[in-house]
Amino acid sequence: MQTDKRTLLLPPCKINIGLNVVARRADGYHDLETVFYPVPLRDNLEFKISDDDTAPYTLATGGVPVAGDASDNLVVKVYMSLKKEFDLPPLDIYLYKHIPMGAGLGGGSSDAAIMMTGLNETFELGMSEAEMEQRMASFGADCAFFVKCRPAYATGIGDRLQPISLSLKGKHIVLVKPDVFVSTKEAYAQVVPKPADYPLIDAIAQPVTEWRRLVVNDFEASVFPNHPELAAIKQTLYDMGAQYAAMSGSGSTIFGLFDRPVPEAAEVFDKHFVFVKQFVK
Repeated sequence: MQTDKRTLLLPPCKINIGLNVVARRADGYHDLETVFYPVPLRDNLEFKISDDDTAPYTLATGGVPVAGDASDNLVVKVYMSLKKEFDLPPLDIYLYKHIPMGAGLGGGSSDAAIMMTGLNETFELGMSEAEMEQRMASFGADCAFFVKCRPAYATGIGDRLQPISLSLKGKHIVLVKPDVFVSTKEAYAQVVPKPADYPLIDAIAQPVTEWRRLVVNDFEASVFPNHPELAAIKQTLYDMGAQYAAMSGSGSTIFGLFDRPVPEAAEVFDKHFVFVKQFVK
């Protein structure tokens, strides 16, 4: 057990490849189907045992501003939930955010899940991946995905995960996040739940060049009319030669998949947050 050293973790983000709102549930939530795919845009999350045992934790943040009290941060909530059960020591926690907030990229969910896997390994808590997935589901619908962080077909409210063999290795991804906030309420406002015209699990088995025709994010229909700049970004990515472009989750990040390097993206979208990377696995 390494308890005297600083533990460094690198929580990634994800994109949604397709997102179909299939049905409205009796509990007010919606049944979805989507594909979660990990993206190597990462936050920095560190913790070490505190020298001060008068408080259960300290939390320092940097990078993209994090709103709210420390006690509301999912990283802290995960730690406190495990501390009650496993009697963890007081920690100094540092979170440096690279992943934009409210972007449809799952940054907060990833921070939380990676905190749990990091605590589990560092303090030898003995939780299996399945147990951690079950625990993380209570913190948010997409939290469980980040425990294994491997491509998955998700159903239910996004919490039922089925591993898939999809690989974008060699593709180049461009993430574009404008200064636009899309609320979940707004995203659902114009969506009419219905089964997908073409099953997503079958669609993503086709070549990426076919996804433009087959893979749909239902939220685009309700979000784009209110935020035409998002539709413009998507079209620009296609004009640049993207094989597929779409909004991730309920927005407001738009991503494009290319079969070539895209060095011009930073200049084309110079007023927005931009991330460009080649998938290596």
